[in-house]
Amino acid sequence: MKEDKKGNHLIGYLVGSSVFLLIVPGIIFLLSLIPFPSLAFNVQPIRLVLIVIGICLFMIGVFFTFWANLDLFRIGKGGPTDLFNKAISPRSKILVTTGPFRYSRNPMVFGVNAIYISIAVFLNSTLSLLFSILFFIHVILYLKLTEEKRLLKDFGNEFTSYKKKTSMIIPLPQKKTKTT
Repeated sequence: MKEDKKGNHLIGYLVGSSVFLLIVPGIIFLLSLIPFPSLAFNVQPIRLVLIVIGICLFMIGVFFTFWANLDLFRIGKGGPTDLFNKAISPRSKILVTTGPFRYSRNPMVFGVNAIYISIAVFLNSTLSLLFSILFFIHVILYLKLTEEKRLLKDFGNEFTSYKKKTSMIIPLPQKKTKTT
């Protein structure tokens, strides 16, 4: 039984990694090859600023993505990967509300999207940036329509309380809730 769970985790991480670390960045790169007005209009000082912003976003994104995955696996005892509302890896058994999840209900989504935007900025590609933003909007809709409903079903009032005080994507301090 334990071997099967490890295998399912591995499959979930392989599918998720393939999509989020290879396919989407590949699309972002391919879009950068299409002739279109660039972000910095090739003005060197602006280009330098964009590269610094891109590197910072990339490092922040990698940090949040790995931290969130580690805590979800270690504390939540499950994986993040669902595909069409079907678990690819075992779903979390514990609602993780600490670590990066204290600041964002979806720190992995924040992290990978920060990486995507950093790649688009680094490539100086307006099309890649537009794709990254549209992909981000699509992911938010997916989270609202599927994942949040599943979490409510799995964790009930615990998730409702967590949702009220924690930002959906952008890491922010938790809101104070009134105690009675």
